[in-house]
Amino acid sequence: MTARRIIVVGAVAGNPYAGMAWMHMQITAGLCRLGHDAYYFEVTSNWPYDPIRNTKVRDSDYALPYLARVTESFGLENRWAYRRSYVDGEWFGLSAQKAKQLLADADAVFNVAGATRFRDKQLTVGHLVYFGTDPVYHELMFIDGNEEIRELIQEHHDFVTYGENIGNPDCPIPPLPRLRSKTRQPVLLDLWESGPPSKREFTTVGNWKQEGREVEYRGEFYHWSKDREFLKFIDLPKRIDQPIELAMNLADAKTIRHGAGEAVRALGITIDARHMLESNGWKLADSHGLTTDPWPYRDYVRASRGEFTVARDLHVRLRSGWFSERSACYLAAGRPVITQDTGFGSVLPTGEGLFAFNTMDEILAAFECINSDYERHSRAARAIAQEYFRAEIVLAKVLKDLGL
Repeated sequence: MTARRIIVVGAVAGNPYAGMAWMHMQITAGLCRLGHDAYYFEVTSNWPYDPIRNTKVRDSDYALPYLARVTESFGLENRWAYRRSYVDGEWFGLSAQKAKQLLADADAVFNVAGATRFRDKQLTVGHLVYFGTDPVYHELMFIDGNEEIRELIQEHHDFVTYGENIGNPDCPIPPLPRLRSKTRQPVLLDLWESGPPSKREFTTVGNWKQEGREVEYRGEFYHWSKDREFLKFIDLPKRIDQPIELAMNLADAKTIRHGAGEAVRALGITIDARHMLESNGWKLADSHGLTTDPWPYRDYVRASRGEFTVARDLHVRLRSGWFSERSACYLAAGRPVITQDTGFGSVLPTGEGLFAFNTMDEILAAFECINSDYERHSRAARAIAQEYFRAEIVLAKVLKDLGL
Protein backbone atom coordinates (compact mmCIF):
# COMPACT_ATOMS: atom_id res chain seq x y z
CA MET A 1 0.00 0.00 0.00
CA THR A 2 1.21 3.49 -0.88
CA ALA A 3 0.60 6.01 1.88
CA ARG A 4 -1.54 8.88 0.62
CA ARG A 5 -2.14 12.40 1.89
CA ILE A 6 -5.89 12.84 2.35
CA ILE A 7 -7.80 15.81 3.75
CA VAL A 8 -11.33 15.26 5.07
CA VAL A 9 -13.32 18.50 4.89
CA GLY A 10 -16.58 18.91 6.77
CA ALA A 11 -18.63 20.80 9.35
CA VAL A 12 -17.98 19.20 12.72
CA ALA A 13 -17.59 22.56 14.48
CA GLY A 14 -20.20 24.33 12.37
CA ASN A 15 -22.81 21.70 13.26
CA PRO A 16 -21.53 20.55 16.66
CA TYR A 17 -23.60 17.43 17.11
CA ALA A 18 -22.33 14.01 18.13
CA GLY A 19 -23.50 12.24 14.99
CA MET A 20 -21.56 14.70 12.83
CA ALA A 21 -18.46 14.25 14.97
CA TRP A 22 -18.57 10.47 14.71
CA MET A 23 -19.17 10.55 10.96
CA HIS A 24 -16.18 12.77 10.19
CA MET A 25 -13.81 11.47 12.84
CA GLN A 26 -14.32 7.81 11.92
CA ILE A 27 -13.40 8.64 8.32
CA THR A 28 -10.32 10.65 9.28
CA ALA A 29 -9.06 8.39 12.07
CA GLY A 30 -9.83 5.34 9.94
CA LEU A 31 -7.58 6.66 7.16
CA CYS A 32 -4.82 7.24 9.72
CA ARG A 33 -5.20 3.66 10.95
CA LEU A 34 -4.61 2.49 7.39
CA GLY A 35 -1.29 4.33 7.44
CA HIS A 36 -2.30 7.38 5.43
CA ASP A 37 -1.37 10.98 6.20
CA ALA A 38 -4.92 12.12 6.97
CA TYR A 39 -6.22 15.41 8.38
CA TYR A 40 -9.56 17.00 9.23
CA PHE A 41 -10.18 20.55 7.91
CA GLU A 42 -13.06 22.98 8.27
CA VAL A 43 -13.17 25.98 5.92
CA THR A 44 -16.87 26.64 5.42
CA SER A 45 -18.20 30.18 5.08
CA ASN A 46 -21.39 29.34 7.00
CA TRP A 47 -21.76 30.75 10.47
CA PRO A 48 -21.33 27.99 13.08
CA TYR A 49 -24.17 26.96 15.36
CA ASP A 50 -23.63 27.54 19.08
CA PRO A 51 -25.79 25.16 21.20
CA ILE A 52 -25.22 27.26 24.31
CA ARG A 53 -26.60 30.42 22.75
CA ASN A 54 -29.02 28.34 20.66
CA THR A 55 -28.30 30.27 17.47
CA LYS A 56 -25.87 30.59 14.60
CA VAL A 57 -23.11 33.04 15.46
CA ARG A 58 -20.48 35.07 13.64
CA ASP A 59 -17.67 33.98 15.97
CA SER A 60 -15.78 30.82 16.86
CA ASP A 61 -16.07 31.05 20.67
CA TYR A 62 -17.81 27.68 20.89
CA ALA A 63 -16.71 26.08 17.62
CA LEU A 64 -12.95 26.20 18.14
CA PRO A 65 -12.72 24.70 21.65
CA TYR A 66 -15.26 22.08 20.63
CA LEU A 67 -13.28 21.05 17.53
CA ALA A 68 -10.00 20.95 19.46
CA ARG A 69 -11.60 18.73 22.12
CA VAL A 70 -13.23 16.36 19.63
CA THR A 71 -10.16 15.87 17.44
CA GLU A 72 -7.96 15.25 20.49
CA SER A 73 -10.37 12.62 21.79
CA PHE A 74 -9.95 10.72 18.52
CA GLY A 75 -6.15 11.01 18.53
CA LEU A 76 -6.11 13.74 15.88
CA GLU A 77 -4.90 16.63 18.05
CA ASN A 78 -2.15 17.64 15.58
CA ARG A 79 -4.17 16.84 12.48
CA TRP A 80 -6.84 19.52 12.22
CA ALA A 81 -7.23 23.00 10.83
CA TYR A 82 -10.06 25.50 11.08
CA ARG A 83 -10.33 28.56 8.86
CA ARG A 84 -12.69 31.28 10.01
CA SER A 85 -13.78 31.95 6.44
CA TYR A 86 -16.99 33.67 7.51
CA VAL A 87 -15.27 36.64 9.17
CA ASP A 88 -11.49 37.21 8.96
CA GLY A 89 -10.01 34.16 7.21
CA GLU A 90 -7.73 33.37 10.16
CA TRP A 91 -6.46 29.79 10.54
CA PHE A 92 -6.39 27.75 13.77
CA GLY A 93 -4.94 24.37 14.61
CA LEU A 94 -2.37 24.00 11.86
CA SER A 95 -0.74 27.20 10.61
CA ALA A 96 -2.12 28.90 7.52
CA GLN A 97 1.00 28.02 5.54
CA LYS A 98 0.93 24.36 6.56
CA ALA A 99 -2.82 23.98 5.97
CA LYS A 100 -2.75 25.62 2.54
CA GLN A 101 0.18 23.46 1.48
CA LEU A 102 -1.58 20.29 2.60
CA LEU A 103 -4.72 21.21 0.66
CA ALA A 104 -2.74 21.97 -2.47
CA ASP A 105 -0.57 18.83 -2.32
CA ALA A 106 -3.20 16.34 -1.16
CA ASP A 107 -3.71 13.17 -3.16
CA ALA A 108 -7.40 13.60 -2.38
CA VAL A 109 -9.64 16.07 -0.55
CA PHE A 110 -12.83 14.38 0.66
CA ASN A 111 -15.59 16.99 0.72
CA VAL A 112 -18.11 15.31 3.02
CA ALA A 113 -21.67 15.68 1.66
CA GLY A 114 -20.35 18.37 -0.69
CA ALA A 115 -20.99 20.83 2.14
CA THR A 116 -17.93 23.02 1.54
CA ARG A 117 -17.66 25.33 -1.44
CA PHE A 118 -14.06 26.13 -2.39
CA ARG A 119 -14.78 28.32 -5.39
CA ASP A 120 -14.61 31.66 -3.58
CA LYS A 121 -12.15 30.84 -0.80
CA GLN A 122 -8.92 31.55 -2.71
CA LEU A 123 -7.57 28.14 -1.78
CA THR A 124 -5.73 25.77 -4.10
CA VAL A 125 -7.20 22.31 -3.62
CA GLY A 126 -5.86 18.98 -4.79
CA HIS A 127 -8.01 16.20 -6.23
CA LEU A 128 -11.49 17.10 -4.93
CA VAL A 129 -13.79 14.17 -4.16
CA TYR A 130 -17.47 14.59 -3.35
CA PHE A 131 -17.95 12.18 -0.44
CA GLY A 132 -21.70 11.68 -0.56
CA THR A 133 -22.81 10.60 2.91
CA ASP A 134 -26.37 11.88 2.43
CA PRO A 135 -27.35 11.00 -1.14
CA VAL A 136 -30.43 11.48 -3.34
CA TYR A 137 -31.18 15.20 -2.92
CA HIS A 138 -28.13 16.39 -4.88
CA GLU A 139 -28.57 13.64 -7.48
CA LEU A 140 -32.17 14.65 -8.19
CA MET A 141 -31.49 18.38 -8.14
CA PHE A 142 -28.56 17.90 -10.51
CA ILE A 143 -30.59 15.95 -13.06
CA ASP A 144 -33.37 18.55 -12.73
CA GLY A 145 -30.91 21.24 -13.85
CA ASN A 146 -30.67 23.22 -10.61
CA GLU A 147 -27.93 25.74 -11.38
CA GLU A 148 -26.51 26.02 -7.87
CA ILE A 149 -26.28 22.24 -7.45
CA ARG A 150 -24.73 21.84 -10.89
CA GLU A 151 -22.04 24.39 -10.00
CA LEU A 152 -21.33 22.50 -6.80
CA ILE A 153 -21.06 19.15 -8.58
CA GLN A 154 -18.84 20.50 -11.32
CA GLU A 155 -16.25 21.62 -8.74
CA HIS A 156 -15.43 17.96 -8.02
CA HIS A 157 -13.28 15.50 -9.90
CA ASP A 158 -14.75 12.23 -8.58
CA PHE A 159 -17.75 11.06 -6.59
CA VAL A 160 -18.38 8.63 -3.74
CA THR A 161 -21.85 7.79 -2.45
CA TYR A 162 -23.50 5.99 0.46
CA GLY A 163 -26.44 5.28 -1.85
CA GLU A 164 -25.30 1.76 -2.68
CA ASN A 165 -28.19 1.02 -5.05
CA ILE A 166 -27.76 4.19 -7.12
CA GLY A 167 -27.15 3.20 -10.73
CA ASN A 168 -28.75 -0.25 -10.28
CA PRO A 169 -31.76 -1.27 -12.40
CA ASP A 170 -34.13 -1.30 -9.40
CA CYS A 171 -33.19 2.23 -8.32
CA PRO A 172 -34.41 5.15 -10.47
CA ILE A 173 -31.93 7.66 -9.00
CA PRO A 174 -29.47 8.81 -11.68
CA PRO A 175 -25.84 8.66 -10.47
CA LEU A 176 -23.79 11.81 -10.38
CA PRO A 177 -21.14 12.09 -13.11
CA ARG A 178 -17.80 10.38 -12.43
CA LEU A 179 -19.24 8.20 -9.66
CA ARG A 180 -16.30 6.00 -8.72
CA SER A 181 -17.29 4.29 -5.48
CA LYS A 182 -20.44 3.11 -3.71
CA THR A 183 -19.75 2.59 -0.04
CA ARG A 184 -21.04 2.97 3.53
CA GLN A 185 -20.09 4.52 6.87
CA PRO A 186 -16.70 3.36 8.20
CA VAL A 187 -16.83 2.47 11.90
CA LEU A 188 -13.96 2.28 14.41
CA LEU A 189 -15.11 -1.00 15.92
CA ASP A 190 -12.98 -0.96 19.07
CA LEU A 191 -14.56 2.33 20.16
CA TRP A 192 -18.05 0.79 20.13
CA GLU A 193 -17.35 -2.58 21.72
CA SER A 194 -19.66 -3.06 24.68
CA GLY A 195 -21.04 -5.46 27.24
CA PRO A 196 -24.74 -6.21 27.77
CA PRO A 197 -27.21 -3.32 27.56
CA SER A 198 -28.20 -1.53 30.76
CA LYS A 199 -31.61 -0.35 29.43
CA ARG A 200 -34.71 -2.28 28.42
CA GLU A 201 -35.52 0.23 25.73
CA PHE A 202 -34.89 0.06 22.03
CA THR A 203 -33.89 3.62 21.19
CA THR A 204 -32.91 5.97 18.42
CA VAL A 205 -31.53 9.50 18.24
CA GLY A 206 -32.82 12.05 15.76
CA ASN A 207 -35.19 14.87 14.92
CA TRP A 208 -38.95 14.66 14.81
CA LYS A 209 -39.41 17.16 12.02
CA GLN A 210 -37.06 18.96 9.65
CA GLU A 211 -38.15 21.43 7.02
CA GLY A 212 -36.63 21.84 3.58
CA ARG A 213 -35.04 19.48 1.05
CA GLU A 214 -38.31 18.13 -0.29
CA VAL A 215 -37.71 17.42 -3.94
CA GLU A 216 -39.85 16.73 -7.01
CA TYR A 217 -38.76 14.02 -9.43
CA ARG A 218 -40.74 12.59 -12.36
CA GLY A 219 -43.93 14.20 -11.11
CA GLU A 220 -43.62 12.86 -7.55
CA PHE A 221 -42.69 14.74 -4.39
CA TYR A 222 -40.21 13.06 -2.06
CA HIS A 223 -39.88 14.12 1.54
CA TRP A 224 -36.96 14.70 3.90
CA SER A 225 -38.49 14.83 7.38
CA LYS A 226 -38.82 11.55 9.26
CA ASP A 227 -42.03 12.45 11.09
CA ARG A 228 -44.01 11.30 8.04
CA GLU A 229 -42.56 7.81 8.36
CA PHE A 230 -42.98 7.55 12.13
CA LEU A 231 -46.65 8.48 11.72
CA LYS A 232 -47.20 5.36 9.60
CA PHE A 233 -46.35 3.26 12.66
CA ILE A 234 -47.54 5.62 15.39
CA ASP A 235 -49.34 2.96 17.48
CA LEU A 236 -46.40 0.51 17.46
CA PRO A 237 -45.67 0.77 21.23
CA LYS A 238 -49.26 -0.27 21.98
CA ARG A 239 -48.77 -3.48 20.00
CA ILE A 240 -45.65 -4.83 21.72
CA ASP A 241 -44.31 -5.50 25.19
CA GLN A 242 -41.10 -3.66 24.40
CA PRO A 243 -40.42 -0.03 25.40
CA ILE A 244 -39.17 2.25 22.61
CA GLU A 245 -37.51 5.56 23.37
CA LEU A 246 -36.96 8.43 20.96
CA ALA A 247 -34.13 10.79 21.96
CA MET A 248 -34.78 14.19 20.43
CA ASN A 249 -34.76 17.87 21.22
CA LEU A 250 -37.87 18.31 23.36
CA ALA A 251 -37.85 22.10 23.15
CA ASP A 252 -40.93 23.53 21.46
CA ALA A 253 -40.26 23.89 17.73
CA LYS A 254 -39.45 27.39 16.57
CA THR A 255 -37.60 29.27 13.88
CA ILE A 256 -34.27 30.89 14.74
CA ARG A 257 -32.72 33.70 12.71
CA HIS A 258 -29.05 34.33 13.26
CA GLY A 259 -29.02 37.94 12.09
CA ALA A 260 -27.89 37.59 8.48
CA GLY A 261 -31.32 36.69 7.18
CA GLU A 262 -30.90 32.92 7.06
CA ALA A 263 -33.83 31.02 8.53
CA VAL A 264 -32.72 28.04 10.61
CA ARG A 265 -35.33 25.44 11.43
CA ALA A 266 -34.80 24.56 15.07
CA LEU A 267 -34.60 20.91 16.01
CA GLY A 268 -37.67 20.76 18.21
CA ILE A 269 -41.12 19.27 18.57
CA THR A 270 -44.53 20.86 18.95
CA ILE A 271 -46.60 20.29 22.07
CA ASP A 272 -49.27 18.53 20.00
CA ALA A 273 -46.75 16.15 18.42
CA ARG A 274 -45.24 15.36 21.81
CA HIS A 275 -48.66 14.60 23.26
CA MET A 276 -49.49 12.35 20.29
CA LEU A 277 -46.29 10.34 20.72
CA GLU A 278 -46.68 9.94 24.47
CA SER A 279 -50.35 8.99 24.21
CA ASN A 280 -49.35 6.21 21.82
CA GLY A 281 -46.80 4.83 24.25
CA TRP A 282 -43.54 6.25 22.92
CA LYS A 283 -40.98 7.16 25.58
CA LEU A 284 -39.24 10.48 24.93
CA ALA A 285 -35.79 11.58 26.09
CA ASP A 286 -34.18 14.98 25.71
CA SER A 287 -31.26 14.55 23.33
CA HIS A 288 -29.49 17.80 24.14
CA GLY A 289 -27.18 16.38 26.79
CA LEU A 290 -26.12 13.40 24.71
CA THR A 291 -25.77 14.98 21.27
CA THR A 292 -23.42 17.89 22.02
CA ASP A 293 -20.51 15.55 22.73
CA PRO A 294 -19.58 12.29 20.96
CA TRP A 295 -18.93 10.26 24.10
CA PRO A 296 -22.27 10.59 25.97
CA TYR A 297 -23.87 9.80 22.60
CA ARG A 298 -21.82 6.60 22.43
CA ASP A 299 -22.79 5.74 26.01
CA TYR A 300 -26.48 6.13 25.14
CA VAL A 301 -26.18 3.80 22.13
CA ARG A 302 -24.25 1.19 24.12
CA ALA A 303 -26.76 1.32 26.99
CA SER A 304 -29.66 0.62 24.63
CA ARG A 305 -31.09 -2.83 23.98
CA GLY A 306 -31.25 -2.12 20.25
CA GLU A 307 -32.40 0.45 17.74
CA PHE A 308 -35.79 0.97 16.18
CA THR A 309 -35.94 3.74 13.60
CA VAL A 310 -37.38 4.89 10.30
CA ALA A 311 -35.71 6.32 7.20
CA ARG A 312 -36.49 9.34 5.07
CA ASP A 313 -39.25 8.96 2.51
CA LEU A 314 -36.94 9.75 -0.40
CA HIS A 315 -34.63 6.85 0.53
CA VAL A 316 -37.51 4.46 1.10
CA ARG A 317 -39.52 5.05 -2.07
CA LEU A 318 -36.51 5.50 -4.36
CA ARG A 319 -34.67 2.46 -2.91
CA SER A 320 -31.34 4.25 -2.62
CA GLY A 321 -29.72 1.54 -0.49
CA TRP A 322 -28.57 4.19 2.00
CA PHE A 323 -27.89 2.97 5.53
CA SER A 324 -27.67 5.15 8.62
CA GLU A 325 -24.30 5.95 10.19
CA ARG A 326 -26.02 5.83 13.57
CA SER A 327 -27.47 2.39 12.88
CA ALA A 328 -24.02 1.13 11.88
CA CYS A 329 -22.78 2.23 15.31
CA TYR A 330 -25.62 0.39 17.06
CA LEU A 331 -24.56 -2.74 15.19
CA ALA A 332 -20.93 -2.19 16.19
CA ALA A 333 -22.03 -2.04 19.84
CA GLY A 334 -23.74 -5.41 19.40
CA ARG A 335 -27.19 -3.86 19.42
CA PRO A 336 -29.75 -5.35 16.98
CA VAL A 337 -31.28 -2.85 14.56
CA ILE A 338 -34.82 -2.72 13.16
CA THR A 339 -34.94 -0.05 10.48
CA GLN A 340 -37.09 0.93 7.53
CA ASP A 341 -36.18 -0.70 4.24
CA THR A 342 -34.28 1.48 1.74
CA GLY A 343 -33.09 -1.44 -0.37
CA PHE A 344 -29.94 -1.97 1.70
CA GLY A 345 -30.68 -5.71 1.76
CA SER A 346 -28.97 -5.90 -1.63
CA VAL A 347 -25.60 -5.33 0.07
CA LEU A 348 -26.16 -6.14 3.77
CA PRO A 349 -27.47 -9.36 5.34
CA THR A 350 -30.85 -9.08 7.06
CA GLY A 351 -32.93 -11.36 9.26
CA GLU A 352 -30.41 -11.85 12.06
CA GLY A 353 -29.09 -8.86 14.02
CA LEU A 354 -30.40 -6.49 11.34
CA PHE A 355 -34.01 -6.31 10.16
CA ALA A 356 -35.51 -4.25 7.33
CA PHE A 357 -39.22 -3.49 7.41
CA ASN A 358 -41.92 -2.06 5.17
CA THR A 359 -45.00 -3.01 7.19
CA MET A 360 -46.19 -3.13 10.78
CA ASP A 361 -46.31 -6.93 10.65
CA GLU A 362 -42.62 -7.02 9.70
CA ILE A 363 -41.76 -4.77 12.66
CA LEU A 364 -43.69 -6.99 15.08
CA ALA A 365 -42.03 -10.11 13.69
CA ALA A 366 -38.58 -8.53 14.04
CA PHE A 367 -39.14 -7.64 17.71
CA GLU A 368 -40.45 -11.14 18.43
CA CYS A 369 -37.45 -12.71 16.72
CA ILE A 370 -34.89 -10.58 18.57
CA ASN A 371 -36.48 -10.98 21.98
CA SER A 372 -36.76 -14.74 21.57
CA ASP A 373 -32.94 -15.02 21.48
CA TYR A 374 -31.39 -11.66 22.23
CA GLU A 375 -27.82 -12.89 22.70
CA ARG A 376 -27.78 -14.52 19.25
CA HIS A 377 -29.00 -11.36 17.56
CA SER A 378 -26.57 -9.22 19.55
CA ARG A 379 -23.67 -11.35 18.31
CA ALA A 380 -25.04 -11.20 14.78
CA ALA A 381 -25.25 -7.41 14.92
CA ARG A 382 -21.62 -7.12 15.95
CA ALA A 383 -20.59 -9.64 13.27
CA ILE A 384 -22.32 -7.55 10.58
CA ALA A 385 -20.42 -4.48 11.74
CA GLN A 386 -17.14 -6.38 11.70
CA GLU A 387 -17.61 -7.68 8.18
CA TYR A 388 -19.36 -4.77 6.49
CA PHE A 389 -18.56 -1.56 8.41
CA ARG A 390 -15.00 -1.95 9.75
CA ALA A 391 -13.30 1.33 8.88
CA GLU A 392 -10.13 -0.30 7.61
CA ILE A 393 -12.06 -2.47 5.14
CA VAL A 394 -14.54 0.18 3.99
CA LEU A 395 -11.97 2.93 3.43
CA ALA A 396 -9.44 0.66 1.73
CA LYS A 397 -12.08 -0.20 -0.88
CA VAL A 398 -12.98 3.48 -1.41
CA LEU A 399 -9.33 4.35 -2.02
CA LYS A 400 -8.96 1.43 -4.41
CA ASP A 401 -12.08 2.51 -6.29
CA LEU A 402 -10.60 6.03 -6.58
CA GLY A 403 -7.31 4.67 -7.87
CA LEU A 404 -5.38 5.81 -4.80
